Amino acid sequence: MKDGTIKYKFTETEIKKLLSSIVILVDSREQENKHIIDYFKSKRIPYEEKKLDYGDYAAYLPKNEELGIHRDLYFPAAIERKNSVDELAATIKDRTRFENELIRAQRFPFLILVEDPNGYQNIITGKYRSEYQARALLGSLKAFEARYGFQTVFVAPPTAGNYIYHHFYYMVRNELI
Repeated sequence: MKDGTIKYKFTETEIKKLLSSIVILVDSREQENKHIIDYFKSKRIPYEEKKLDYGDYAAYLPKNEELGIHRDLYFPAAIERKNSVDELAATIKDRTRFENELIRAQRFPFLILVEDPNGYQNIITGKYRSEYQARALLGSLKAFEARYGFQTVFVAPPTAGNYIYHHFYYMVRNELI
């Protein structure tokens, strides 16, 4: 890791072997994510459900004695999934709770994934169920992103599992090279 945890230079073959063992962590309180779990199952991506302190998804590399990794390596990053712009708007409207989540999460790479491929357009045009005005919602979202250093991405629900997996895959790969 960039913070000095991993000091060994892995070969390309070793990196491929380690990357094939990535385990995606799924918060046990996560709801309506069958399509994501089905994607992991269809691609034989290892995953575990457990209570996460922040975010809905995270990742780790299981120990690999052969490659000198003597314990599981957890990566300090998370994805918070929202199933729609409606849910995002409701979350942001509860400013205190949302901001407390962001304060806890700002120590590491954090991403909000909204399952709506037209989400940004829907925000700026006000196409969501909330009394939150479009300009105010966009302003709050962008202000929070700038203040707490996270990113919001909008994806179609059928691609969410793919996005989650590849987000962590390339993050871990970057830490290993």
